[in-house]
Amino acid sequence: MVTKSVEPAGHAGTLAGMNDVGNQARQWPRSACIFGASGGIGQALCEELAARGAAVIHAGSRGGSRPVGGPFHPFTFDLTDESTIAAAAESMRDDPPEWVIVATGVLTLADGAGPERTYKRLDPAAMAEVLALNTIGPALIAKHMLPLMPRGRRFVFAALSARVGSISDNRLGGWHSYRASKAALNMLLRNFALEMARTHPDGVVAGLHPGTVDSALSQPFQSNLPDGQLTTPGDAAGNLLGVLAQLGPEQSGRVFDFRGEEVPA
Repeated sequence: MVTKSVEPAGHAGTLAGMNDVGNQARQWPRSACIFGASGGIGQALCEELAARGAAVIHAGSRGGSRPVGGPFHPFTFDLTDESTIAAAAESMRDDPPEWVIVATGVLTLADGAGPERTYKRLDPAAMAEVLALNTIGPALIAKHMLPLMPRGRRFVFAALSARVGSISDNRLGGWHSYRASKAALNMLLRNFALEMARTHPDGVVAGLHPGTVDSALSQPFQSNLPDGQLTTPGDAAGNLLGVLAQLGPEQSGRVFDFRGEEVPA
């Protein structure tokens, strides 16, 4: 795959040429893997990748609806069961995907427990579950998928993060478990990028902030959003893929939002 060098422009941390991404077909992967293909963003990523010509799209979910037929190869995994992640990776060993995107995440737990507004609401079991799903699960996906990535040519490993995981940009507090889980994920992605660069210098490992997307994750909080802040899963997926198409090894280990702007650590 031929890649284009990306240089920051405008201000530090902003990707150049974002409006030209759609015309750079050589940037799109022949094969990709989406962990979390049954979610709003995950499904949209699958559809957008197919529209951009991906011939093989591994679409993973715990259950529920997911794309089938055509380029889609469905598989099942559980973020809390490493053996299912290992089995999924093994099934792709002979023809690994060029792009891997972890489109999973939780804000409100199945029992209705939402983000804590004060430290007085911290619950160890709920906190452990959020960390298991938002941090440990994606890390285990990296553990089993990164060894499959090609040497000597570009690959992408990306995970959905969040701006609230930024420590330096935190001016409101609250949402303790969710913020901590995303901050920890960002650190892990940075670590993975540094480690992979030693043997895979053309690879990209990155976090992605999709913005506020009309999905099950954001639904309980949509009533408080300003007009125009909510975006559709399809628009979010297109924006994120455009960002990934622009990233080069020099941006590996960082987090970018849907506009291509770097999210501070």
